[in-house]
Amino acid sequence: MTRVPIRSSLKSRDSNSTSTDPDLRKRMKDYCRKLVAFMCTQVGVGGLVVGYAIIGAFGFMMIETQSQIPSAVCIRESIRKQYAEELWLSTASNRTINIFDKTTFHMVSNQILRRYQDNFTGDYKNENCSGLTATDLWSFPAAMMFCLSVFTMIGYGTLVPQTPWGKAVTVIYAVLGIPLYVLYFLNMGKVLAQTFRSLYTWLHECTGKRKAGQRIIVPSTACLWVIFGYVLSGSIMFAAWEGWNYLDSAYFCVTSLCKIGMGDLVPGWTHGDLTADSQTKLIINFVYLLLGMGLIAMCYDLMKEDVYVKAREMKEQILEIVDATHYQLEMCCKSEILK
Repeated sequence: MTRVPIRSSLKSRDSNSTSTDPDLRKRMKDYCRKLVAFMCTQVGVGGLVVGYAIIGAFGFMMIETQSQIPSAVCIRESIRKQYAEELWLSTASNRTINIFDKTTFHMVSNQILRRYQDNFTGDYKNENCSGLTATDLWSFPAAMMFCLSVFTMIGYGTLVPQTPWGKAVTVIYAVLGIPLYVLYFLNMGKVLAQTFRSLYTWLHECTGKRKAGQRIIVPSTACLWVIFGYVLSGSIMFAAWEGWNYLDSAYFCVTSLCKIGMGDLVPGWTHGDLTADSQTKLIINFVYLLLGMGLIAMCYDLMKEDVYVKAREMKEQILEIVDATHYQLEMCCKSEILK
């Protein structure tokens, strides 16, 4: 039997490991490049936005529910009774102040009413008057809507972090999420614009209005009709769900899609009744807003192209008018010289 030297076997193993390491690194780099390239595509960016919202929802749920900040029971009614009794005892029941000293009566009553106003507004802003715990408020759909309102810059304000950690994470989450949303806005606009342009071209071909070699440009009116139809469908849907009138529903859709985010009307969000039905509404509201912003990006891309084509046509018309005017001036000068 032939024996292989130990040193030679170790050298062969080292050579094999060194030869495989560059290949492994090269493969890993290729995989990472392909992953980054896919994430920059339309499908990848859409999935990344949804995944970012899901991860953020679980993170905020974990942060805000562990603190268990007590949600105070609404005490505004007791405050009102307390100050009404104080006002009665200090003014109305005191006949001396009520009848003979009008200046003192106004001064005492104004002081009491001012303290009541300060306490009432402070309790309204800082307390949760629903009696719900942090776990009830920070459900998964509610946290998803909070994350959407952060990185899309809507900012409803119906649900806000109460802990220092939650506020700090919100700042970091917004700084990282806003560029991701901008990338989604641009990419989704291109995809939907290309799809809508193909559909519009197909309709022109079916009607026989398209000429050979003609490039079809989607008019801005078609984009406005798409936005109007989407707002109308959302208005009807939310009016049926929430019992709002159509004006309030349209007001919510427009302010949300335009990222104004008043926060006075949010489907599925009522502090006194966070049922399973309302949680489903929050998820559907999340999908409606995310798709709606994609449609707005599509209309922006199509309208930009329409405006560019019309501006170029206007420029050509102006140049033709200038050339014609210049030609007429030359002819007039020649005729004057001949005379």
